[in-house]
Amino acid sequence: MSRKFDSPYDEVYGARELSLSLPKSDFPGREEDPRRVYSAVRDELMLDGNARQNLATFCQTWEEPEIHDLMDLCIDKNMVDKDEYPQTAEIEARCVRMLADLWHAPEGPATGCSTTGSSEAAMLGGLAMKRRWEAKRRAEGKPTDKPNLITGPVQVCWHKFTRYWDVEHREIPMENGRFLMTPEEVLKLCDENTIGVVPTLGVTFTGEFEPVKAVSDALDKLEQDTGLDIPIHVDGASGGFLAPFCAPELEWDFRLPRVHSINTSGHKFGLAPLGVGWVMWRQESDLPENMVFWVNYLGGDMKDIALNFSRPGGQIVCQYYNFLRLGREGYKKVHAACYDSATYLAREISALGPFDIVFDGDRKRGIPAVSWKLKDGTDPGFTLFDLADRLRVRGWQVPAYTLPANCEELAIQRILVRNGVSRDLCSLLIDDIKAALTHLEAHPRKTPLGEEDASGFHH
Repeated sequence: MSRKFDSPYDEVYGARELSLSLPKSDFPGREEDPRRVYSAVRDELMLDGNARQNLATFCQTWEEPEIHDLMDLCIDKNMVDKDEYPQTAEIEARCVRMLADLWHAPEGPATGCSTTGSSEAAMLGGLAMKRRWEAKRRAEGKPTDKPNLITGPVQVCWHKFTRYWDVEHREIPMENGRFLMTPEEVLKLCDENTIGVVPTLGVTFTGEFEPVKAVSDALDKLEQDTGLDIPIHVDGASGGFLAPFCAPELEWDFRLPRVHSINTSGHKFGLAPLGVGWVMWRQESDLPENMVFWVNYLGGDMKDIALNFSRPGGQIVCQYYNFLRLGREGYKKVHAACYDSATYLAREISALGPFDIVFDGDRKRGIPAVSWKLKDGTDPGFTLFDLADRLRVRGWQVPAYTLPANCEELAIQRILVRNGVSRDLCSLLIDDIKAALTHLEAHPRKTPLGEEDASGFHH
């Protein structure tokens, strides 16, 4: 005789709840045992890839236990409610001041805020450029209907910005052998309607830094010759937390007067958990007043600059923890280990034979990443998409993708070396790449995989 209700003593997988498929469309009608529901949901999560083996993502996949504890303490703290959670708001303000120091902002009040990630931070930085340009044009009695923004080959967040805010996107196309913005290409696109230029400190497709100082110098010369004063916003989503520690001599930040704003991602090389970015302005005058909302905070007023409203405070608290825990010394050690592993991978992959290294993880030229392509004029009997597919058998997600406009026929493969991708894991990956190549040689595909057959890596 069947029971109407399960016994609390039933073994988890012997209970009624887990003898059926989980609801997938209809809203459930009754309560269930929390332990059994947890087990069922946890089991479905096993079908996700192993985040630690995801070498496509820039985001952190390993955290110290203390990070998990702090996230638990902050699970119910809404970052935007600064009057209710004043100490969390104070911690955010401390992080802003520390980033101003890290990026050599001029003396004066630190101007910036946390965001949900570098994409929101980029949107705010871009919007400030547009608002400043509009105000200047109105003061000169000129039209404001045709703004444009110049970038190198960028990820989707800048395409979103230009589409959402009605800005013409002048994206410098790649050419064979040139995958980055150059000063010469920037100057070809500048005019009186240019709201700003956005070099990327760590291009998504290859990992290389774009030449911020060279672009800044070219724009300085342009202003001398024509009077056009075009600001720079640096997309430092990855490099903003790398260059200060591992390439401190590189001039890319507020040391360059033409750099008016910078965005970065705390949950990438800032080592915080997913869900935090930062945007900083050179000085208060670079942030238009009409972008600021004022909230009551400890009896006074505090700036609120955001596209989102409710969002958790734990990631900001954990960012502050990392600043205190690691300092300049610790961040340098962590990231230097990543760069060393990237260099090791580049050397080993180059030695395999079929590949040419596009970027080798040089800390002075880019982020700790390795990118490569098949050697020109050769046909090894497989594509990079075949290799990526074969590596998934061992759990590795090593993305292969074609490049943007003008280089759509060129496929690239890339590894992103984050904290937690240890040298031992790298050596195991090399072994698995060798095994994959042996398998592909022994079992050539009649129809090699192409981009349309591969998973998307739209980072």
